[in-house]
Amino acid sequence: MRDGHAYDYAVIRVVPLVAREEFVNAGVIVSCPTLRFLDTRIALDEARLLALSPGVDLEAVRSHLAAFEAVARGHDDAGPIGELPPRQRFHWLVAPRSTVIQTSPAHTGWCRDPAITIDRLLRQYVG
Repeated sequence: MRDGHAYDYAVIRVVPLVAREEFVNAGVIVSCPTLRFLDTRIALDEARLLALSPGVDLEAVRSHLAAFEAVARGHDDAGPIGELPPRQRFHWLVAPRSTVIQTSPAHTGWCRDPAITIDRLLRQYVG
């Protein structure tokens, strides 16, 4: 038996012009059901996003990313979705969508501490 816990993760992407399918990785979301862990880390490189799409509305992007965090963390201002159990919120957040904030497909892994793992994934995929 392995020493650790199964987890799922996805990379959070900002897709300023959905039809062009270009994106900037902006964060990660990790779900570890056995520990009831669900969290996000956001580290948007705004200069890189502006280089990709000079007309992007940064305030709107920041607001959408904050809403994404609120749902993941189950904050009161996340509405009815924020009241769901962590695993259901994870599935809602990683569901395919055609909006400015999207996620990669979900991937799985094995970890001892999901809080350490989420920071490692942020460095690996967002930089």
